[in-house]
This record gives sequence, structure tokens and C-alpha cells, in this order.
Amino acid sequence: QVQLVESGGGSVQAGGSLRLSCVASGSTYSIVCMGWFRQCPGKEREGVATIYIDTTTTYYADSVQGRFTISHDNTNDTLYLRMNNLKSEDTAMYYCAADRRCGARWDRPLEYDYSGQGTQVTVSS
Repeated sequence: QVQLVESGGGSVQAGGSLRLSCVASGSTYSIVCMGWFRQCPGKEREGVATIYIDTTTTYYADSVQGRFTISHDNTNDTLYLRMNNLKSEDTAMYYCAADRRCGARWDRPLEYDYSGQGTQVTVSS
């Protein structure tokens, strides 16, 4: 089992920045990739970015490409999401996820074995 705990959310004005963190614990050796997802009320959860732990290969949603950066620190099993130039449409609950197999569809939340409880990001215009 793997436990994931997110932090770093908050309220920020449009154009501002935030950095989200996700600490993994438990059987972290089994994790192949980790990702960030977000969800607005009444909408489906969508993929934001994913990173493969060993190769550091990354994938991003088109909506955040060039503004967000995903990274992982192996020394403390922590996943990060640096978010710059935030827009009002980035407002959502952000979730961290981890997977032991990592299939072709990195942006599908149901593909992931583990998920955290989320951290709220609110961007005001």
C-alpha cells in the first residue's frame, strides 16, 4: 500500500504561482509513475501532468504546457507541481496519484492505483 498526502494549495491572484507537494509513504518502491489530477465541482477529474520516476519522462495536458512543471525528489519520495502564470480556469481540487504499472493513458485517473485526498487551488481574476 501507498499513502499520498498533498499540500501547498491556496488562494492566489491570476498570474501568480503556487507549488504543490505530495509526500508518498508505504511501499513507495513499487511506484512507477506519479501524476497530478484536478477536478472542479460537477466535472470529471482530468489529468494535469505525470512523471515516470526512473526515467523522469513527463507528460502535460495542453492547457498547462509551458506553465506547470512536475518533478519528483527520490530522496524524500515527494512529488511537486510548480504552477506559474495561474489562470482562473486552473481553480480546482488537485489530487496526487501513483501507479505501479503506468499504462498508455497517463491522463486517466482510474488507471492509477493510489490517490490522495486533494488540496484546493483557487485563482481569482
